[in-house]
Amino acid sequence: MTVDAHHHVWDLSVRDQDWITGDELQPLRRDFTLADLAPEAYAAGVGRTVLVQTVTVAEETPEFLALAAGHDLVAGVVGWTDLTRPDVGDELARLRELPGGAHLKGVRHQVQTGPDPEWLLRPDVRRGLAAVAAAGLVYDLVVLPRQLPACARAAARHPGLTFVLDHLGKPPVASGAREPWESDLRALAALPNTVAKLSGLVTEADPADWTPADLRPYAETALDAFGPHRLMFGSDWPVCTLAARYGQVLDTARQLTGHLSADESAQVFETTATRVYGL
Repeated sequence: MTVDAHHHVWDLSVRDQDWITGDELQPLRRDFTLADLAPEAYAAGVGRTVLVQTVTVAEETPEFLALAAGHDLVAGVVGWTDLTRPDVGDELARLRELPGGAHLKGVRHQVQTGPDPEWLLRPDVRRGLAAVAAAGLVYDLVVLPRQLPACARAAARHPGLTFVLDHLGKPPVASGAREPWESDLRALAALPNTVAKLSGLVTEADPADWTPADLRPYAETALDAFGPHRLMFGSDWPVCTLAARYGQVLDTARQLTGHLSADESAQVFETTATRVYGL
């Protein structure tokens, strides 16, 4: 059974997605619900997913947990809470007591849009990360390539916390550049408490004119750095729809990993996500 370790949903009548700006993102300015995703996921052989936060709004995580409780497709939720609040441990415990709270598997914050490239190293954030570790949750990293060095330093300072790198750190696929992204990715991967998602690459390429060959160098670097046992597939639906259909994203990921053994492929497409997120 394939696991999709990274997707989103939103309902604009409930909450605006204020990051959807500019002409390029306009196709995303509509509702994307589990009812939209489920037929495509099941048709592609995906049986379980991880639903990931989209905005830094406290109300979103309880809503996602309730969605997970009501739908067999969603096996886990990566939510958001303010890591700098002094009672973050109590807040994580409160979330777990809500309907669907057992589905809370991790926490994420939009580090990529912040002005401080070393936000993860702030003392108040480090206290929050320690609370995430104490709660037995993982921490998802949504960052830009220039923020990877701080990610490595944070992971080194919190060896008891698993850090999951979303979208391979958003490498510059469209330009074809590899450095310093590759060196910084390998430095992060050298830490045993790090994992990465084979996700988000189609939208880092030229959305209108990409091919699997454009993505291959980045996927192969990640496979070499992390190994299949620390790499997991994610669709990044519906953001991926800017460049590809859901099934196309999965088919492309299978092409990029087609040289793996059956056991290694199972790790990328099921076992790693199941283990890391405790699905």
